[in-house]
Amino acid sequence: METNNSIKKNFLSFQIDPSKFAPASDEEKAQQLTQRQSTSYMRDAMNRLARNKMAMVCLGVLVLITLLAIIVPYFYPYTYTQQDVTAKHLAPFEYSKKELARIANGEDVFPHIMGTDNLGRDYCIRVIYGTRISLLVGFISALIVVVIGIIYGSISGYFGGKVDLVMMRIVDIIYSLPDVLIVILLSVAIKDFISSSNNNLIIRLGPGMISIFIVFGLLYWVGMARQVRGQVLSIKEQEYVLAARATGARASHIIRKHMLPNCVSVIIITAAMQIPSAIFTESFLSFVGLGVSMPMPSLGSLASDARSGLVSYPYLLMFPAMSIFLIVLSFNLLGNGLRDAFDPKLRS
Repeated sequence: METNNSIKKNFLSFQIDPSKFAPASDEEKAQQLTQRQSTSYMRDAMNRLARNKMAMVCLGVLVLITLLAIIVPYFYPYTYTQQDVTAKHLAPFEYSKKELARIANGEDVFPHIMGTDNLGRDYCIRVIYGTRISLLVGFISALIVVVIGIIYGSISGYFGGKVDLVMMRIVDIIYSLPDVLIVILLSVAIKDFISSSNNNLIIRLGPGMISIFIVFGLLYWVGMARQVRGQVLSIKEQEYVLAARATGARASHIIRKHMLPNCVSVIIITAAMQIPSAIFTESFLSFVGLGVSMPMPSLGSLASDARSGLVSYPYLLMFPAMSIFLIVLSFNLLGNGLRDAFDPKLRS
């Protein structure tokens, strides 16, 4: 045995030269003891999102557009209903003869940044109000979809069995309903209610816009419900859920405290994708005359009104179309960034 140990020592000494090694310094020892800073799932996802340059650029664009839509109307010198018959179809930054005379008299006249429409209304403020309406529709619709979809999907996935079977068949039926037809029917049905209402906001929105919100509450939550149901089905067999059941926790407590926090990634991604879908749907319905009632502008109604003078005044279509393009594209790219951030396996 001693002979074997001596052979091993001689062999190791032959392979390793101790002169080439030095004791580790205190700093090097500290580096070995330092561990990666603890972080939560949400913080880790936000850090990955912050490293996605395209998503952050799109987020900056959306924040800028939202701030402009909220702040600018309070300082802009024109209103979306103000008309000047002498300033019809002015090109961007062009003045009417009446305004030129005021400038000659030493008065300060703010230019029409995007020109004017066929009624002499400043087009810039109308595009800003149209953007405000589109963003409002997008966020409210996403909120409706998230609330209804989370409640419906979590109940269906948690209880399963016949409850899940019946609830999913209802979802299949809702999927088959034509949303545009329901918007038309609702617009006709609630038209008399709108005309008899004393609420100024309801009158300004009109039956078309209210019917859009109702349709989103009736039809558009099914995608969110299916996503949440799938997540709950995969989570409810986990050990911590079984432990909560064993301790006698109620179903509402388990869903709220244990399941929905683990579905947050799906909820955020689906909501982010729902906003541009809602904005595009509202723009399309306003384009065909089923959206916001006049004179309240919408990006879709502005684009529809610009068709009659498309050859002579193409800028009237270009500005609302570019607004829709920027908003929808930014939300889609931001949604892709959120998906990659919350699911690192999808990253390239």
